[in-house]
Amino acid sequence: MRFGKSTGAIVAAIALVTVGGLVLLLGWPGSDEGSVRKFDKEPTISVYMKETGEKQDMPIEEYVTGVVAGEMKPNWPLEAYAAQAILARSFTMEFISRGGTRAKHGTDISTDHEEAQAYNAANITPIIRRAVEMTRGEVMTYKDQYIRAWFHSYSGGQTTSAKEGLNFREEEPPYIRSVKIKANPYAPADVKEWHATFPLTEVQKTLGEMGVDVGAIQEAKIERKGKTGRATELRFKGTNGSKVVSASDFRIALDAMTMKSTLLSRFQVQGKNLTMTGKGFGHGVGLSQWDAHMLAKEGKNPEEIVKFFFKDIDIKKIWD
Repeated sequence: MRFGKSTGAIVAAIALVTVGGLVLLLGWPGSDEGSVRKFDKEPTISVYMKETGEKQDMPIEEYVTGVVAGEMKPNWPLEAYAAQAILARSFTMEFISRGGTRAKHGTDISTDHEEAQAYNAANITPIIRRAVEMTRGEVMTYKDQYIRAWFHSYSGGQTTSAKEGLNFREEEPPYIRSVKIKANPYAPADVKEWHATFPLTEVQKTLGEMGVDVGAIQEAKIERKGKTGRATELRFKGTNGSKVVSASDFRIALDAMTMKSTLLSRFQVQGKNLTMTGKGFGHGVGLSQWDAHMLAKEGKNPEEIVKFFFKDIDIKKIWD
């Protein structure tokens, strides 16, 4: 999930999927053991198709193939696609184990990237199918638990913690780490440094939707930064006073495609606009896709790429 909002408490529940009349236990976060088990055969999952409103049953590997096609750009290295396949499969299993989209859609998962992961079957290519097949059944685990397989577009040179990048309100996952990454010759210029401008009226409206009323905005500044230099708190001053908001929450509420990250070097009011400059694209937690691209070009295999970004994880093959 590239642009995830901070998540609530993990529900210690069992997710069940019916496959050919068999009920398969996918696992449950929070248990000391048994959350990850080997399947006799590849599961079939139910998917809510956002574009049509239909519900479809499909083999999980077919769903993962569509996710890789939706989450990565065309013409990338095989090993980068394969690393993304491991993440997509891991994300899917962990997501379903917490109930998936059953409460909202009556399905295991959705093709809406705001709810789960992007999905684009039209973009599937032979190389993407090959990448998914070469990692078939592989998931990332930590102490026999499925992990939260976060990823983003570009780190800006260093990944970060879940609390810093996502305003994650639970305990920091032990497998998430911050890694410094050398200069990336493959990342495009518009993610290495970006600039954005928003009318103050739009910013005021966004703050209002977040439950924050400072009136007409007069000043804006970075209030606090985390260990990797990302803004964690932003202060807005207006005609009704001054308030501090979470930087990551504000980014999602405002426009996460234009305010590309919270790795900000400038954030201020200029005239009738809020202007900002930053680097990176996405929340900065977990795997950085453009850096995975670079590692693939350098000859790293999919498992090595994934383990570069996550700490103390195991990669297990849970179906053949």
